[in-house]
Amino acid sequence: MLFRRRNKPTNIERLRVAVWPRHSWGRSTRYFGKRVLRLTATPHAIALGFAAGAFASFTPLVGFHFIIAFLVAYIVRGNLVASALGTVIGNPLTFPFIWASTFKLGQWILGNEAAQSAHEIHKEFAKRLLDESIEVLLPMFKPMVVGALPLGLVTGTVCYVVVYKSVEVYQHRRKASLASKRPPFPVPRPVELEEADK
Repeated sequence: MLFRRRNKPTNIERLRVAVWPRHSWGRSTRYFGKRVLRLTATPHAIALGFAAGAFASFTPLVGFHFIIAFLVAYIVRGNLVASALGTVIGNPLTFPFIWASTFKLGQWILGNEAAQSAHEIHKEFAKRLLDESIEVLLPMFKPMVVGALPLGLVTGTVCYVVVYKSVEVYQHRRKASLASKRPPFPVPRPVELEEADK
């Protein structure tokens, strides 16, 4: 098969690449940015889709981020591919901060003033996840859902503005570049073709 790898990657290698890029963070970020910019849709639709994915990343339903992003993007008429790309906001590096901030904000909104640091929250969450049943996790789940709504909306709004401006500039430059490559006047047809038409 064309473009297939000669040596099939192992499961451990796939997991490592999913968590840590193969080459560098800068190169992976540039590649990801170009994938977003090159989507074929209006800047508004792309930005809405990406914002939907960013919003979905703040929900504690980790296995359902793509589905939530697709549903939100469909409701607001955003680009579905951009919504899938927007879920990259939630990744193994950002999830600890997202979960801690949504939990603390949710506790504050619900009126629970438990003085716990982010480190203690992570430690308690990991211990309960490994040692105890889902019923014990539900009291932690509710504040995370409540805190995810405002934080997800704020992050989605910021992502919308940044992506909209970036896509708009990219599409204008691309149109100008394509227009400059076109000939300024129509190319005359060869005499032989004109005589054949007669």
